Amino acid sequence: MLGRKLRTGQRGGPVTFNAEAGLLSVRLGDQNGRPLAGAHVVIQHKRTQRQTSATSDDFGLAVSTLTAGTYTVSVSAGGYLAQTRTVEVASGDHTAIEDLRLEPDGDLRLPDPGEWVLDPDHTGIRFIARHIGLSEVHGRFTRFDGSINVGRRIEDSTVEVVIDAASIDTAAEKRDAHLRSPDFLDVERFPAIRFHGTRFRRAPGDRWAIDGTLNLHGASRGVQLDAGYLGLRTWNGDRLGAVATTQLHREDFTINWQQTLAKGLVMVGSTIEIKLDIQAVRGGA
Repeated sequence: MLGRKLRTGQRGGPVTFNAEAGLLSVRLGDQNGRPLAGAHVVIQHKRTQRQTSATSDDFGLAVSTLTAGTYTVSVSAGGYLAQTRTVEVASGDHTAIEDLRLEPDGDLRLPDPGEWVLDPDHTGIRFIARHIGLSEVHGRFTRFDGSINVGRRIEDSTVEVVIDAASIDTAAEKRDAHLRSPDFLDVERFPAIRFHGTRFRRAPGDRWAIDGTLNLHGASRGVQLDAGYLGLRTWNGDRLGAVATTQLHREDFTINWQQTLAKGLVMVGSTIEIKLDIQAVRGGA
């Protein structure tokens, strides 16, 4: 069946979609009308309860093609109050939710000034690497110390993390031994991995950019963490929660070991994705 063509106002011609489907778009902004990227949009069919999801792009736009029907559209983003809309989607037509603005969540209180010490039992330092272009290898470090020193202005805060390089764990003993060897981390010469963050910059919602220096394998390089602040809780002391991600390139830290397989396929990808799940306790209580 021929698809329906719809003009979107963007260069490159109209969007084409199946005539039996409908197109739903949601354009999101913050309280000031600036585009809100990374918002999570859940779309649920009211009769079948079937769900689909989308994420808003850098221009605050989320788009999905759907079968005809009535849908509940729930929009959420870290640091903002969620919103819900009900819409009708018709076959071969475009339903648009325009200029949906999310308001800040006033209950997301920032931490008080002072030292907040990482709780190693509830903090994870994980990484993901690509193996022979087919699968991901997931690993973690099991021994580390760190603290967040919150300034009177959050922007003046600092963070220090020291990781025991030999504590690398990918659930495979031979692979872990190789990663500890001079081919990779060379833990005998470089036993510690250190991160020193010195600049906190606020982004929309609960997002923060943390600039710092990572010392790994004897090399120091600038690194930026994309962080999300999760708020405060009281449980065995006052606690703050945060998540953060970044990407590292092995070659930047002179970790250059590589093996090439048939047809030029490399054994280990050069890009390593880092994921942090953090709980910190006020004053190390």
